Formats: sequence, C-alpha cells, structure tokens
Amino acid sequence: MTTSIPAGYQADSKGRLVPEAAIPPIDQERDKLVREIVSSAKLLRDALRDFRARTYADIDAFATLSAEKYGAEIGGTKGNLSLLSFDGKFRVQRAIADVLVFDERLQAAKALIDKCLTRWAKDAQAEIKALVQDAFQVDKSGNINTGRVLSLRRFGFDDPDWKSAMQAISDSLLVASTRTYLRVYERNDATGAYSPINLDVSNA
Repeated sequence: MTTSIPAGYQADSKGRLVPEAAIPPIDQERDKLVREIVSSAKLLRDALRDFRARTYADIDAFATLSAEKYGAEIGGTKGNLSLLSFDGKFRVQRAIADVLVFDERLQAAKALIDKCLTRWAKDAQAEIKALVQDAFQVDKSGNINTGRVLSLRRFGFDDPDWKSAMQAISDSLLVASTRTYLRVYERNDATGAYSPINLDVSNA
C-alpha cells in the first residue's frame, strides 16, 4: 500500500517523513540526479523490451516467409539462424539455447565417483582428482557448472562404478528452460571481422 507524502516532505530510506527544508541541498541534488537516471533507464529498458519482442516476431515471420517459397511449413520453435544484409556488412543472429540443470541423481553420481577415487587412491592422477573436485564446486548462487560436470564423461575409465556414475550424470540432466538470444553484428571493412553492436549499457 502506497502512503501519500504531504507537500513539503520527503520520505527517507526508513519511511520517515522529513521536511524538505531540513534536507541538505547536496542530498536534494543527489536525489534529483538519481531519479532522472532511473527514469531514463526505465525508458531504455521498455524500449529494449519492445525492440526485442518486435525483432523476434519479425525474424519468425521472415523465416516462415522464406520457407513458404519452397512449400515448407515451419512449426513451433524455429531454432538458430543468421540473417545477412545483401552486402554482407551486417549480420543478425538468433540463438536458442537450453538451460540445463541436474536433479537429485547427480548426488548418486558424486557418491559413486568418490567411491572410485577412494578405491583408486594411489593410482588416481592428481589432475583427475582436481577435475572431479572442481566439477562439483558450486558458485555463489549455489549452482553447479553443468559444463564441468558433463566434461567428466570424456574419461572412459573401465570401472563399473565410474560407468554407473557417468550414466547417473546423463540421466540426471534436465532441460529447465529455453532462452533466446539476439546478436547483431557489423563487419569491419578493413579486416572483414564482425564486431557486435553492443546493447549492454556498460559496453556500448
């Protein structure tokens, strides 16, 4: 519930009403600057959302139009694609990627791998132990890096427990969601290399 603020007052960070006359000028200027920046940022955010939605719709429509030229129909998600301007100077890419997660069976895999390392003890290479330990480390958000865990499957050890662990890793892998990415590039005429047209405020 939003409480109306009487004229001549401002609420501080704890919600207390403070007379504007009691607020130092530098604090008032800071407040004004922050609000102006936030207002502009929200306008940019909304513009980017509109641009993203409109661009994805335009790309889908064009992919459908192109397919119709060959009597084909594209249903559902149309997948990754690249579009080039006629002169090749500009490139637009739409990439669709699955967000992968592990279910509880990953814990079984970890237990089996630990069992292998304990049995192998002296014979296990230090590098392999380090890779295993690193693979199951979590980040600050408590998430496991799927790429590191899946990389363990490249080791084809002829050990029943290891094979069971690798199967458990495969079985525990789930597609949590799908994300769509838009990337726009411009070619440097001198080098021929494509550089992204950055839509990130920090890197624009």
